[in-house]
Amino acid sequence: MGEKPVMVVGLDDSEYSFYALEWTLEHLFRSSPPPFKLLIVHAKPTATSAIGLAGPGGADVLPYVEADLRKISSRIAEKAKKICSAKSVNDVVVEIAEGDARSVLCDAVEKHHASMLVVGSHGYGVLKRAVLGSVSDYCAHHTHCSVMIVKRPKIKA
Repeated sequence: MGEKPVMVVGLDDSEYSFYALEWTLEHLFRSSPPPFKLLIVHAKPTATSAIGLAGPGGADVLPYVEADLRKISSRIAEKAKKICSAKSVNDVVVEIAEGDARSVLCDAVEKHHASMLVVGSHGYGVLKRAVLGSVSDYCAHHTHCSVMIVKRPKIKA
C-alpha cells in the first residue's frame, strides 16, 4: 500500500477557519490510523500588504508590523497544534508561508500533491466577497484537487 494522501487545511486567524479545522478533525480523523496526512497551512501577509500604501514614514513601521505578523502566525500555529493534540491527531505538520492566502494554499496543494484542500467559509455577502475575493472560490477554481468548504452553522437567536 502506498503513502497516505495529503489533506491541506488552510488556516487564518478567524473563528471560521478554526471551526473548519475542528470539524475536519472530528469528522475525517476519527479512525486510527487517520486516512490522510494532515498539513495545516497558514498564509502570513507581508508587512507591506498589511499596512497598505503608507504615506511618509511608512517604512519606519514595517519592522514592527513584521514582528506582529510573526507573533500572530506563531500563535495560530500553536493553537492549531493544541486543537489537533486535543483530538488525538499528533501526526500533523504546520507550515507558515508568506503571501496571499489564495496563492499560498494553491502552492501548498501543488507542492505536497494534496488530494484535498479544506477551508472555512467566512460567510461574506456578495458585495464583500466581490471586493475582497473569496479564497475558497479561488482555490476551487485553481487547484487540482477536491476543495471542501466548511461552513459554520448559523446560531439561531
